[in-house]
Amino acid sequence: MKNLLYKEFKLATHPTTYLFLSFGLMLLIPNYPGYVGFFYICLSIFFVFLTGRENRDIFFTVSLPIKKTDAVKARCMMIAIIELVQILIAIPFAFIGNSINPAGNLAGIETNVAFFGFVFMMFSIYNIVFIPLFYKTTYKIGIPFLFGGIAFGLFYVLVEMLVWIPSSIQTFLDTTNPAIMLQQIPILIIGIIIWFAVWIITYKKAASNFEKVDI
Repeated sequence: MKNLLYKEFKLATHPTTYLFLSFGLMLLIPNYPGYVGFFYICLSIFFVFLTGRENRDIFFTVSLPIKKTDAVKARCMMIAIIELVQILIAIPFAFIGNSINPAGNLAGIETNVAFFGFVFMMFSIYNIVFIPLFYKTTYKIGIPFLFGGIAFGLFYVLVEMLVWIPSSIQTFLDTTNPAIMLQQIPILIIGIIIWFAVWIITYKKAASNFEKVDI
């Protein structure tokens, strides 16, 4: 698995992935929707699969003395690492952005602890829709990306509605008050648990689909 993961990063990762990882810097932009930068990582994942299809990466990988499920696991692990790195890069910029923009984010939810919990959930939704759909055929990629993007977008709108509509939930979520952010930690923990559980489900579903595909 170590060698397969190495192969994924050396041969399969699209150059835009490393560019889009730097988009954590977008959290410094005043009054800008914070979740937009994270969607670019989903776009880079799409590019990984698209480029792999054009280069016949899957055919090459399964030609190696490995199980087909191992090829899926390596790809899913690579995606998980990319998503985690994106979040880790974004965290310091979120807090820097909050300090240099004391008026807050007028374009959406504040980049606080709950914000990152929802990021984990958004990645989960995109992964579980896009990845298993792709592995149903290994060549149809437009529809999986469309459905994955729609799922990501719908959840994004749902989360933002929680802070657009005046309520006690809005007051709790749309703040960078340190005392309240401590109370938001359960949202972050739930997001991480969902992301990890969905990763397992995504891998198993994608692997099951891929086993039925005749390369």
